[in-house]
Amino acid sequence: MSRPTAPDPQRAPDGLPGGLTASLAAQIRRVFDAQLATAVRLRSATVQERLERLERLRAQILSHRREILAAMRADLGRPEAETELAEVLPLLADLADHRRNLARWLRPQRVRPTVATLGTRAWVRREPRGRALIISPWNYPLVLTLGPLIPALACGNTAIIKTSELAPYSSRLLARLVREAFDESEVALFEGDATVAGALLELPFDHIFFTGSPAVGRVVMSAAARHLSSITLELGGKSPAIIDASADVDRAADVIAWGKCLNAGQTCIAPDHLYVHETVYEPVLARLKRRLAAWYGSDPERSPDLARIVNARHTGRLAELLEDARSRGAQVLHGGEVVLDRRFVAPTLLGGIPDDARIMQEEIFGPLLPIITYRAQDDLIARITAAPKPLAMYIWTRRLREARGLIARTGAGGTCVNQVALQFLQHNLPFGGVNQSGIGSYHGEWGIRAFSHERAIVDARLQLSGALFPPYGARVRRTVALLRRLSAWLG
Repeated sequence: MSRPTAPDPQRAPDGLPGGLTASLAAQIRRVFDAQLATAVRLRSATVQERLERLERLRAQILSHRREILAAMRADLGRPEAETELAEVLPLLADLADHRRNLARWLRPQRVRPTVATLGTRAWVRREPRGRALIISPWNYPLVLTLGPLIPALACGNTAIIKTSELAPYSSRLLARLVREAFDESEVALFEGDATVAGALLELPFDHIFFTGSPAVGRVVMSAAARHLSSITLELGGKSPAIIDASADVDRAADVIAWGKCLNAGQTCIAPDHLYVHETVYEPVLARLKRRLAAWYGSDPERSPDLARIVNARHTGRLAELLEDARSRGAQVLHGGEVVLDRRFVAPTLLGGIPDDARIMQEEIFGPLLPIITYRAQDDLIARITAAPKPLAMYIWTRRLREARGLIARTGAGGTCVNQVALQFLQHNLPFGGVNQSGIGSYHGEWGIRAFSHERAIVDARLQLSGALFPPYGARVRRTVALLRRLSAWLG
């Protein structure tokens, strides 16, 4: 099988230059209009027909697996093992989950009648929203594009996908996979820059699913408001990790270091910064240093196991965060090397960082890990709750009561105790943020909820409402009194 043309992944281009042209705008409108008839037809698609659409997607992933690994390597310099672990395997597991459970998830749910609706039957029917727009990011191009597409197809929607121009090899490959599996009236994919996304957001989609930064999320939400489109926003934020005095220090440091360096830190649920109880600070720092040196060597730029930053602009942004922290008195405890033209940022540990440093205000999205000590849990909670709610929180402790206390007194999209990132892989849980870190959730049955409308249906077999028709005399008052007594009795 052919592999995409891929020059030195450390010198890959910064992205696709394509912007919106008159002919592309016309094509977008044509496809959007063509999907209307398909969306109407798919409303009555059987579960088996929907599963067949998912099977086409699964076949594409399996048949193009080597090309997928090569594309990710070209765009992000990412090790193949990380792509398998973080993108390919979760998608295959998600598809298998839908194959097992879709019939149950879509089955109409009967509900009990209330006092006011005695004599009726009622149920909830999950029906497709219609035409969906999926705008995906560059950091995990496969799983964050096809992951939302799975429930969109399972619910019976059509979809138009906009991939990121910052991951050109992955974007081109995804475009080919979609064309091979689906007619454009069912699923279509458009490449290009922000002007293409802007043209798509002008259209009245029934649902918009966006994964990306909070800043762009606000733009998407504003566009959705113009058409009153329903929306799912999967954003990010500064996700804290916490190691308390009772934690297994070695295990905590190992897993946090891995989670921070996965995809060179370009992961929305990566630990952004680390709070360490002051009594275990020294052993945690020593273990982090040993692990990073053991994994990536004395010259991490030469390591085949460390991904690269997506482009020079983002590399420069990380360099600026690092320099700003240094200028304010922060100490580089490990790493600190940046090579702009090779898109390289070394795994870096920072200490003594003042709160007004940019790195403590902005989502890092790179392999820089600020370490902050704390003494009392109340002080820690005050710091966490003063910041916007993060997409993830990671708690390392041997005391379950401590973990429950932190969870109860803080807010986050999801939380792992003694692990990192498992909330994304556990598809029996909803995955999503809260407020600045996102709106809505997906994965498993929560994806079905995101891409379907839960339609309420009442079937009135017995016509009791006639007893309440005007004129509102003694007969109606007696009926209302009877219903009131019955309601109190049942309550």
